[in-house]
Amino acid sequence: MYSEFAIIMVDRKDYIDKVHNALRIFPVCALLGPRQCGKTTLALAIGEQFENSHRFDLEDLYDLSQLDNPKLALDGLKGLIIIDEIQRRPDLFAYLRVLVDNNPDVRLLILGSASHTLIQQSSETLAGRIKYIELTPFTLYEVADLSKLWLRGGFPKSYLASIDEDSYEWRKAYIKTFLEKDIPLLGFKISPSKMQQLWIMLAHYHGSILNYSELGRSLGITDKTIKFYIEILESALMVRYLKPWFENSKKRQVKAPKLYIRDSGLLHALLSLKGKEINSHPKLGASWEGFALEEVIFSLGLDTHECYYWRTQTGHELDLLVSQGARRIGYEFKYTDRPKLTASMQTAINELALSELRIVIPGNPSFLLREQVKVIGLNKIAAHALR
Repeated sequence: MYSEFAIIMVDRKDYIDKVHNALRIFPVCALLGPRQCGKTTLALAIGEQFENSHRFDLEDLYDLSQLDNPKLALDGLKGLIIIDEIQRRPDLFAYLRVLVDNNPDVRLLILGSASHTLIQQSSETLAGRIKYIELTPFTLYEVADLSKLWLRGGFPKSYLASIDEDSYEWRKAYIKTFLEKDIPLLGFKISPSKMQQLWIMLAHYHGSILNYSELGRSLGITDKTIKFYIEILESALMVRYLKPWFENSKKRQVKAPKLYIRDSGLLHALLSLKGKEINSHPKLGASWEGFALEEVIFSLGLDTHECYYWRTQTGHELDLLVSQGARRIGYEFKYTDRPKLTASMQTAINELALSELRIVIPGNPSFLLREQVKVIGLNKIAAHALR
């Protein structure tokens, strides 16, 4: 179906360099990312560059039992210690602090699949000792084939499958495993079937403003439960909230968040799209918007607190607003080779005092549509990713 060698050969050198730089400054580096995004493969490649490296996989019952007595298992080790799926043993964090404080010859690389949960568990215990790095599935910067990446998503075994059918089957199996096994391992006891129904509904909400009450009525559960379920998906890096930007304005503004399925391949699987059917699907524009949004956020090295969308009650909207100091850059994502300046875009420029509006389309173009408005191909943005 795919080649493990091919996964290793995809150039993720930038991530390797980032981890090495982190471990040069901090005794602990946390590599966070969704399940099956390549964390273990990357960690093993990093381990090979140390004279001594030791790996503990907390999904392996033997390794898990060894760490029942972490002092006995870890004391005396030198070099790099890799602990995979650390969120399964949050009780280890207190001992890890003692270990790195008392042993300057040790560096820890901990891997986790639940970013928010992991950060909360470790931030106080390892304060000042840990650097967090998010590892995404493959990006356009790494693999260059836009059409294939958009269709299949960036999970290595999906992207590198021999044919589209194999990729689709892998993604369906991934969703099933995530619902039935991964969520319980994160400590949540919820109905897999109910979560699956919600996840499929969210795929149809992809790129839209969330309406918790509508979702709750459809599934027969409360708004509070809907929010809790979505927070689980967000903490596991499956979905992204995009917060609304609002400020003093003559126009009434929407204040509810938008939601995106972060991986385009999982979005298409949740929509039961096996191949290129997305090209004729009603969610084509929304799918491109979410895919390009993730690539822009990654390429520019943006933090969540720098990213917003903007929408008025009358329908004027901006897909992405990036606020960096005094500069405000707007992004519109259009699946076309002939974008036009719309009334909505002009309103956004004026109301938000944008320094620049960038219309992101497929391919490699780069040209001014008019003053302050630039058309730029997603390939061009990815080629200059800031890491």
